[in-house]
Amino acid sequence: MRFVVLVKATTESESGALPTREILEPMGKFNEQLIKDGIMLAGDGLHPSSKGVRLRFDGGRTTVIDGPFAETKELVAGFWIVQGKSKEEIVERFTHAPFDRGEVIEIRQLHEAEDFGDELPSEMRDQEQRLRSQSR
Repeated sequence: MRFVVLVKATTESESGALPTREILEPMGKFNEQLIKDGIMLAGDGLHPSSKGVRLRFDGGRTTVIDGPFAETKELVAGFWIVQGKSKEEIVERFTHAPFDRGEVIEIRQLHEAEDFGDELPSEMRDQEQRLRSQSR
């Protein structure tokens, strides 16, 4: 099972302030252990929303909206993509993440082809598998 772990933005992350060495070192050790244990597939921090854009699609029209975006608590500052046997396993792992300044993370399971059952025709399953193997 694959999951995305979203690190919610803070006023500090939205200001563009980069983490200090005191923050980066324990995070590096945490990530290194996730990799050694075969859990971590990807992970990165994101630039603040002031450097981003949103695309809104409505009735065949696309609107481009430049950042920054309001409601910092709704924004994402970073992410991991991880794999494990269960949501409980991932939750347990991330209860030990090196956060202690009020950070919030959200863990969400990623959809797999099997989740769609008969709604996903075999040719689309094959396409999904082919695309995944090409993107790694």
